[in-house]
Order: sequence, then C-alpha cells, then structure tokens
Amino acid sequence: MSIEVPEGGLVIGVGTDIIEVDRIQRAIERHGDRFLARIYTEEEQKYCFSMKHPYPHFAARFAAKEAVSKAFTTGIGRYLKWTSVSVRKGGREQPLVRMDKMGTELMRAINASHVFVSLSHTRNHANAVSVLLRDPEGADSGNSR
Repeated sequence: MSIEVPEGGLVIGVGTDIIEVDRIQRAIERHGDRFLARIYTEEEQKYCFSMKHPYPHFAARFAAKEAVSKAFTTGIGRYLKWTSVSVRKGGREQPLVRMDKMGTELMRAINASHVFVSLSHTRNHANAVSVLLRDPEGADSGNSR
C-alpha cells in the first residue's frame, strides 16, 4: 500500500474545532437550503444526507472547515469561504480535503502543499483537527489529504 505523505514536510499550521451536533441540526432545520448552500458543497450534502443519521456528519464537516480556517489563521471570511473547504472520503475511507480556487490560492500564498484533516463524532459532538504541511521540496500547492 502506498501512502502519499511528503517525507520531511514542515508543519506550518494546526487547527481544531468542536461543535454540538444539535446546533448544526437546528440550523439546518431552521434555515434549510439557504444554510446548506452557504456552508456545504453539493458533494458534502449528498454524502451526509445518504447517512442514516446525517447531522453528526454535517457537524464533523462544519468542524473541519473551522479547523482548516484556524490552521490558516484566517478564519472564515475574506480569504476563505465555508465552501472553499470540502471534505470527501478517500480510498481507505479517510477524510480528504478538497480546496476551491480561493483555498488553493491561499495555500500557494503561504507555501502550503497539503491539508490533512481528522474527524470524529458522537451522537452529541463532532470535532476535527487540521494540519497544513509544506513539502520541503516545493511540490505544487493544492494537494490536499
């Protein structure tokens, strides 16, 4: 099995977030499609709604977006939108981050080559940890994990 982690990479940012699942559930129930479209990509919505209990999955992705924005030290706003960060499943069922154009430009601006994220959730809480990595060999930015 081949795992693509740059050897000797340099950690340039770490972020974490935790959120109550019922907070996200209430926001979705109260604001519906408007909230969903503002926060989640279509791919994320499709994945979460395919789950028997979608709200912990939505909450974990919300936490991931916050964690990534904290790793960049920008927060969500001027340099990064909610939908700039999209979480999907990889070949080993690991969470992978896909950045939009705005996110990719931010990665280039700070010389980041990879975004790693780890998600966890229970019935009540979801959390995420994100790490930004710079490949010391100068690999192209935008490769997210």
